[in-house]
Amino acid sequence: MSPTSAPRALRDVVFVDGVRTPFGKAGEKGIHAGTRADDLVVKCVRELLRRNPSLPPERIDDVAIAATTQTGDQGMTIGRTAALLAGLPRSVPGFAIDRMCAGAMTAVTTTAGGIAFGAYDVVVAGGVEHMGNHPMGQGADPNPRFASERLVDPAALNMGNTAENLHDRFPAITKERADAYAAASQAKLAAAYQDGKIQPDLVPVTGRKPGEGWSLHSADEPPRPGTTREDLAGLRTPFRAHGRVTAGNAAGLNDGATASLLASAEAAAELGLPVKMRLVSYAFAGVEPEVMGIGPVPATEKALKMAGLDIADIGLLEINEAFAVQVLSFLDHYGIADDDPRVNRYGGAIAVGHPLAASGVRLMTQLARQFEDDPTVRYGLTTMCIGLGMGGTVIWENPRHADYSGRSPQGVAATAAVPAAASAGEDHA
Repeated sequence: MSPTSAPRALRDVVFVDGVRTPFGKAGEKGIHAGTRADDLVVKCVRELLRRNPSLPPERIDDVAIAATTQTGDQGMTIGRTAALLAGLPRSVPGFAIDRMCAGAMTAVTTTAGGIAFGAYDVVVAGGVEHMGNHPMGQGADPNPRFASERLVDPAALNMGNTAENLHDRFPAITKERADAYAAASQAKLAAAYQDGKIQPDLVPVTGRKPGEGWSLHSADEPPRPGTTREDLAGLRTPFRAHGRVTAGNAAGLNDGATASLLASAEAAAELGLPVKMRLVSYAFAGVEPEVMGIGPVPATEKALKMAGLDIADIGLLEINEAFAVQVLSFLDHYGIADDDPRVNRYGGAIAVGHPLAASGVRLMTQLARQFEDDPTVRYGLTTMCIGLGMGGTVIWENPRHADYSGRSPQGVAATAAVPAAASAGEDHA
C-alpha cells in the first residue's frame, strides 16, 4: 500500500472557548439598532483572540460564520469578511453557512469534521442574526411548487403555526404547562445572572442612537425577571384564535452574534489552549415541516446511537427554546420532567432570546460553563429544532470528569478508548 492510500486516523475535536454579544430586541428600540451584523461578529472574533493570547492568529485555518438571511450586512461571505474586519491575517480564509436556526451549530459541526479529518488544526465557528436589520422572511421567495404540489403546508413556513401544530399533536402539552415552563426559564436565567454564570462569556458592545449618544451594552436585553405564570396567562395567541403559543412562551425576535474556537486535541495541547469540551458525536435529522419542533428527537436518537450512549447517560441538556411546546415534546419523549435540573440550568431562549443562526454556539458556551461548575457530569448535549422540519444535536464530553476518554485538559493522553470519535468527521444531515 502506498503512503497516500494509508487510512487516515481521525482526531479528537475539542471546544476551546466560546463568546457572544449580549442579545438585543429586534427593532429600532433594541440595543443593537444601528449596529451592523458583521460588526457584532467581529466583536466576538476579537474577544476570542484576546481571551486566548497563546493562539497565533495565523494558526486559525478557517472562519465559518452562519446567517439565515445572507444579504446586506450579513452577506458577502460573512465568514471571510468577518475575518478581514477582525484583523486576522489575509491568509486566513472564511465562508458563510446557512441551516436556519442551526446555522452556528452547523458551522461547528462542519469545521469539526475538517479538524477530525486533519484539514484544520484550529477554526473559528459561529453565527449572527440581526433580525432588526433583516426581519424574518424578508426577501424570501418560496417556490410555488410547495403549495401547488402540496409538498409542504404553506402554514408550515410560519414557525408559530408549527408550534400550534405540536400542541395539537400532543394535547397533554397545554398552554398552562407551556406558560409554567416559560416562567421557569425566566427564573433560571435571572438566578444565573445573579450567580455570575452568564456574564463571563458576554462581549460588551457599544451602540449609538440618535439623540441619545453612545451606550455600552453588557447584558442581555430580552429577559423579564420576575415573570409569573399569571403574567403569561392573559397574553394573546397571534398564530391562532384561542391558541396556545404566545410571545411569553416562545423566543422573541432578536439581534446577536456568537463565535467559538475549536481545535484538534493535539493542537490545543501544542498551543496551550484550554479544553472545555470534547465533541463525541453529532447528527441532523428531518421531520415533517408542519411539526418542525419535534426535530430534536430524531436528531438526538441518531447522535446517541453513534456515541453508543443512552439518554440516561446525558447529565446536562441545553435545548434551544424556540417554543416551550417544542422543548416539552422532547422532554415527554424521553420521560424527563418539565423541571428536571439537568435541563437548561441557566435558562433558555424564551428568556435570553434567539437570534436564529447565532443560537447554536450560545447553547455550547452555556453547557461548557456548566461542565466547569459540575465535574460529576460526564456527557451533555446541545440540541435545537430547525425551520422547514429539521433538528440538530451535538453530544459533548466533560474533560473534568474522572472518566474523561479524550486527552486531559493538560494534553496528557488518556488510556481509555475514544468512542465515537469518527462521528465527528461525518455530516449526518
